[in-house]
Amino acid sequence: MPAGRRYVVDTNLYIDALRTERDRLALGAFLTAYAPFVHLSAVVVQELRAGVRGRAAARLEAAIVAPFERRDRLVTPSYATWKETGRVLSELVAPAMWAAVTRSFVNDVLLAMSCREAGVVLVTRNVVDCARIATVRPFDFVAPWPVLGKP
Repeated sequence: MPAGRRYVVDTNLYIDALRTERDRLALGAFLTAYAPFVHLSAVVVQELRAGVRGRAAARLEAAIVAPFERRDRLVTPSYATWKETGRVLSELVAPAMWAAVTRSFVNDVLLAMSCREAGVVLVTRNVVDCARIATVRPFDFVAPWPVLGKP
C-alpha cells in the first residue's frame, strides 16, 4: 500500500454490509486490513444516521461512529468544500434540471469534494457518479475493495 494513503468508505458499502453476510465480511476484511488508514466522513454519518432510529441508531453509534470519533479519524467538509460542491453542482446540473437532482447526488458531490480536500480515497460502488463528478473536479476513488499492496 502506498505510504500515507487513507480511505473513506462510502455509505452504500456500510448499508450493503448491514443487508448481506457477504458484504459484512467484505467490509470487515477491508477494515481489518486497512484499520489505521480508514476514516469516517461526516457526510456518511449523516446519511447513515438519517436512516435509523432507536436501538438501530444506538447500534450504529456504537459499532461505526464512536470508534472513529475516539480515534479522531473524521473527515468533515469545510466551508471551502461546501462552496466547491456548489460550483461542481453548477457545472454538472443545468438550471432547468434542478428539480430532478436527488439529495443523494448532492451528498455524493459533497462527499467527493470533502475526500478531495482531506486527501483521502473514497471507496465506493458508485463509480459512475464518481467518474462524472471527477470530470469537473478530480478526486481519488476506487471500487470495492482495494487490494493490499495496490492503489
